[in-house]
Amino acid sequence: MRIYDVIDDKRNKKELSEEQIDFWIKGVTSGDVAEYQSAALLMAIAINGMTDEETYHLTAAMADSGDKTDLSAYGDATVDKHSSGGVGDSTSFIVIPVMAALGRICAKMSGRGLGHTGGTLDKLEAVDGVTTALSEEAFAKQISKIGLAIAGQTKDVCPADKILYALRDVTATVESIPLIAASIMSKKLASGAKNIVLDVKCGEGAFMKNLDDAKKLAGLMVGIGRRAGRNVSALITDMNEPLSDYIGNSLEVQGAIEVLKGRTDCPLYEVAKALCIRLSGEKDAGEKIDETIRSGAALAKFEAMLIAQGAAKDVLSKPIVKAKCTIDVFAAKSGYVEKIDAMKAARAVLALGGGRNKKEDEISPHVGIRYLVRRGDAVKEDDPIATMYFDKYEDVAIAKEVMDAVCISSEIPEKKSFVLDVIE
Repeated sequence: MRIYDVIDDKRNKKELSEEQIDFWIKGVTSGDVAEYQSAALLMAIAINGMTDEETYHLTAAMADSGDKTDLSAYGDATVDKHSSGGVGDSTSFIVIPVMAALGRICAKMSGRGLGHTGGTLDKLEAVDGVTTALSEEAFAKQISKIGLAIAGQTKDVCPADKILYALRDVTATVESIPLIAASIMSKKLASGAKNIVLDVKCGEGAFMKNLDDAKKLAGLMVGIGRRAGRNVSALITDMNEPLSDYIGNSLEVQGAIEVLKGRTDCPLYEVAKALCIRLSGEKDAGEKIDETIRSGAALAKFEAMLIAQGAAKDVLSKPIVKAKCTIDVFAAKSGYVEKIDAMKAARAVLALGGGRNKKEDEISPHVGIRYLVRRGDAVKEDDPIATMYFDKYEDVAIAKEVMDAVCISSEIPEKKSFVLDVIE
């Protein structure tokens, strides 16, 4: 078998066999398949798609490309979650501590920033001292001791996905539904959790721009998980606007900490709570989830995780965001905030250095935006609407993009829910 023929078959819209997919993924892992060959195949898949059967075999091959975490000793208490990628989305830093506070075992394997969205690992590592490079032994020990961990893939867990994940970011193949599904679910299957909830973003700030595509992705992933014997469900959530007031790596950690300290009247907690309810499956789950916030139990779990992964013991008493410069941004006119454009905001943070244009790029961990207004707020011309955090003085000009992301109308917009649908 030759990788040339596999690429040629997919270019000609043929369905790849399980054997062809296994051959490709084994070659990715061993290095026998060159990156430029995988890039060509990724583009052929992005253009011509994959059947559900192909996608399942790709997921299984990627999950089998390395070691798997064995959580069977914890029975049905293991939980995990994943987001398909959004703007201002730091729900992992709420869901995982809340579920750990409720007695669940939370073993989460995450990725880095991809395209315009921030990566969970990049956000965590923006906190002084924190590492996400945990060995399998350290990962297992931490879960056993405090019940939660968020770490990156080691070279021995889903190594094929790690290689393809980086290639997708720089080959315009990020938005392919089969590739997204296989990447997410291979890590979820390798991570070993019995109960998994998926947060599939939908809207201008997401990879899935419309509800139909979001439902297709969610349904595909739920089907893969159930075929593999896992209890999987998904939420479709709105990403036309940022989920949090905070956008940027360390800023999003700060936003999650505010929620864990009791700021629950915000879309970030609305979505995080809905995800927790799906994972819990209990009738009175909502009240129990709220109580973990009120009591400080969830915050204590998050603090314990940060310390276990290298942060100082007084991590929460020190500033999380340490940008060199800040500037206030003001409203261009009076009216009501119709929305904050998630994609425009994300592109502004990318321009500040908060994301990657190519896989080798270094990111600036403390740049970003804190919006001071949200949908429906009344504003007057020259009112402060945001604070921009940046490291290079010449980036002050990007404040115009931050301002333009706030859409101001003469009419009060209707209220909306960020949870659009549930896929079971």
